[in-house]
Amino acid sequence: TMADSMDIDDSLYSRQRYVLGDSAMQQMAQSAVFLSGMGALGVEIAKNIVLAGVKAVTLHDCKRCEVWDLGTNFFIREEDVHSQKKRVEAVHSRVAELNPYVQVSVSTDVLDDSTDLSFLKRYQCVVLTETKLSLQKRINHFCHSQQPPIKFIGCDVFGICSRVFCDFGEAFEVSDPTGEEPKELFIQNISQGNPGVVMCMDSRTHGLQTGQSVCFKEINGMTELNGTTHQVTVLSPYSFAIGDTSSFQAFAHGGIFRLVKTPKTFNFEMMEQQLCDPRLLTPDFSKPEVPLQLHTIMLALDAFQEQHARLPSIGCLQDAELLLKFTEEISRTLKNTLVRCVSRCARGCLPPLAAAVGGIASQEVLKALTGKFSPLQQWVGCGAIGCEMLKNLALLGVGLSRHSGEICITDPDLIEKSNLNRQFLFRPQHIQRPKSTTAAAATLEINPEMQIDAHLNKVRNNSLLDSGTMGTKGHTEIIVPYLTESYNSHRDPPEEEIPFCTLKSFPAVIEHTIQWARDKFESAFSHKPSMYNMFWQSHSSAQDVLQRMMAGESMEGSFQVIKLLSRRPTHLDHCLALARLKFDKYFKRKALQLLHSFPLDTRLKDGSLFWQSPKRPPSPIEFDLNDPLHFSFVVSAARLFADIYNIPYSEEVKRIFNTSIWHIETDETVKKPDQLKMTVSSEEEREAISQLQEAISSNSRLCMTPLFFEKDDDTNGHMDFVASASALRAQMYAIEAADRLQTKRIAGKIIPAIATSTAAVAGLVSMELIKVAGDYGFELFKNCFFNLAIPVMVLTETAQVKRTQIRDDISFSIWDRWTIFGHEDFTLSDFMSAVKEEYGIEPTMVVHGVKMLYVPVMPGHNKRLKLTMHKLIKPSAGRKYVDLTVSFAPEVDGDEDLPGPPVRYYFSRESKSGEKA
Repeated sequence: TMADSMDIDDSLYSRQRYVLGDSAMQQMAQSAVFLSGMGALGVEIAKNIVLAGVKAVTLHDCKRCEVWDLGTNFFIREEDVHSQKKRVEAVHSRVAELNPYVQVSVSTDVLDDSTDLSFLKRYQCVVLTETKLSLQKRINHFCHSQQPPIKFIGCDVFGICSRVFCDFGEAFEVSDPTGEEPKELFIQNISQGNPGVVMCMDSRTHGLQTGQSVCFKEINGMTELNGTTHQVTVLSPYSFAIGDTSSFQAFAHGGIFRLVKTPKTFNFEMMEQQLCDPRLLTPDFSKPEVPLQLHTIMLALDAFQEQHARLPSIGCLQDAELLLKFTEEISRTLKNTLVRCVSRCARGCLPPLAAAVGGIASQEVLKALTGKFSPLQQWVGCGAIGCEMLKNLALLGVGLSRHSGEICITDPDLIEKSNLNRQFLFRPQHIQRPKSTTAAAATLEINPEMQIDAHLNKVRNNSLLDSGTMGTKGHTEIIVPYLTESYNSHRDPPEEEIPFCTLKSFPAVIEHTIQWARDKFESAFSHKPSMYNMFWQSHSSAQDVLQRMMAGESMEGSFQVIKLLSRRPTHLDHCLALARLKFDKYFKRKALQLLHSFPLDTRLKDGSLFWQSPKRPPSPIEFDLNDPLHFSFVVSAARLFADIYNIPYSEEVKRIFNTSIWHIETDETVKKPDQLKMTVSSEEEREAISQLQEAISSNSRLCMTPLFFEKDDDTNGHMDFVASASALRAQMYAIEAADRLQTKRIAGKIIPAIATSTAAVAGLVSMELIKVAGDYGFELFKNCFFNLAIPVMVLTETAQVKRTQIRDDISFSIWDRWTIFGHEDFTLSDFMSAVKEEYGIEPTMVVHGVKMLYVPVMPGHNKRLKLTMHKLIKPSAGRKYVDLTVSFAPEVDGDEDLPGPPVRYYFSRESKSGEKA
């Protein structure tokens, strides 16, 4: 099919490819979307789906630009309002320049109850915003009845409420309902029986659910299972049953299973039926009744609009009562306060809400086009990051210069091409410019009255609205000093380090070989050249080093440096020779050494085999010039050697391949001296001295160029080296290889990212900013977690900060710090009394870092009470204060001491005035 042949521009889409996968990207690139309504919500959706990379989008709208569009639509400018431009014409070029691969066209045709809808047949998905309900129903009916159905999405934002509705037809097939990477797990045992029971190794949990399927490979003994797929019945977190295994051979060892993704079919009803009996997603479980209430109120708004051809007027009591009547007709159970509130602001628009809803709705568009991830069934309604944040702040009018407000943005990075696909303030001409200043300039286009201060440094301690995304998941967290938990209260667990011996000799999964290849890159092309340069920078000349060595002085690092110097290549063919030697060292000699130390039949004390899962025995690889992988490794390694040794790299590689270079003798005589002997024999010293003399006489350059791993530049050869080295090592250990894209993600620790999640997170966090800035009170704050793939959204209340009681009337939280001012002659005893006087309780113990200043049980510590704080702490010159850890006697004897808050001790009163604590 054409789909397979289409190239994906990885430099633009790399972060999104990891979220959607290539087949979904291909499907998008062949799909056309019709999008009506260029208000706040429509422009959000347009931005996200154009960034995502569909084939074509038609933007439809009939209205002209008005002043209030400036507050909600970030692509409409003041001059558009003055010249009475049509909204769709004003935004067209700005949407189109977001992505050169997408055809963006414009329609201003009337769309109403009498329009012939057959023009919609050329679209795969139709999205309506700002469209009255009767017309939405009509268009939905048309789309649903096509063969295959056209996917339909209707969405609205009215003031503080919003809704999204999806109908993808009666049998919508989803290839990958969750988008989670299927894990591979090692098998401890499989019983012979009916059913057979599979146990996971190392008490790892399998995370499976009954009814899912797994496939097996690499099992020794019960080989009948290899390559087969079985449905599982979960027995415990570590075990599950499969079918009858009683007739199979006995399980010996080894084996891996992985979850097999099973497609799922979803059934949708049309809006007509769904209005009466809606299937709703509930984001906030503390208010389970709200989604249905909002649904009903919004239906009343639709009825109001049908009858009066307008929305209720802002703050108009009469309209509010009318809306209440409509609502009561639709439902008898609603609290009317909510209705009056909706009526009061239904005409308004909160840009962050439009951003959040636009992010969610755009993700549904991508699902409709690709069948990737579970679609929304069928409604989501809600009441009240980075680039996206700035847009929201600009539209909200945060930081206006005439009100002496200011926004400070900070980011030390430069813009890369892979940023353009999600960071919509940036354009191709901005690549390699600083993110912060470029974003500031682009934000001023949206709202020229803002005062923005752009920096390239790190952040200080104020209220923090933290947010982040990973693929389709996102979270927002509000941190307000003294009210909520702090940023560190529940961090993610640190990444598991791969044990050194696993990386060095016993890789079991592809991550191990990728990490090994990255380590080899660091060591050979970053670390050694840096160390080499530092050595020569700290010694005046090579002559000087030579004399000191001849005088028998031992100098740190000199042997490694001289080795690098003596092997210094001066031509590209020397680099190829070095690379060719590396090939044998890494992929042949290493395997031979391991198998020499641990032959295949080695057994452990308990009689079990040494080489059994997860340990894989290596097989040496013989270099073969005709194997593209061998060839790729040698060429990329040679090229990196050329880079660090400053040798020009050119097309002459081709010529060199035809010479005798490939028949290098790689016999053991060229083995380098063993580095592990710490005491250097005089033989080795003599050798080093003569190599250094030779280097001096041949005038070698004493400078190398360290390389820093850069994953996104495909022309620099870095990923070529890592990908080929990892694949060869995987081959040597019979590990299933990863493709270049996966390798790049793991090696570069790339976080998958997509514009939809980014927009949703930024909208949600800006909603919270309104609450924090408007002093709305702690109980209204919400933290949010969502995963647009499943889709699920959960809003939770922020956790109040925990307080630690020291005494009935004395407590503190993580935000508290006590302060004591001293002077030159202030003693430890003075310090203890000062704490008691100021805070009502006397410390029993005082510690500075790891240094115990006063611990009464320690011998001689009571004598310290007379010493001055200066003498005890010995501060460095210019030090104004130190932070001390104190604890207090327990209420009941025999209990543990009670920790107190940190105490900041100032050496003098003056030191406080001139510094920012």
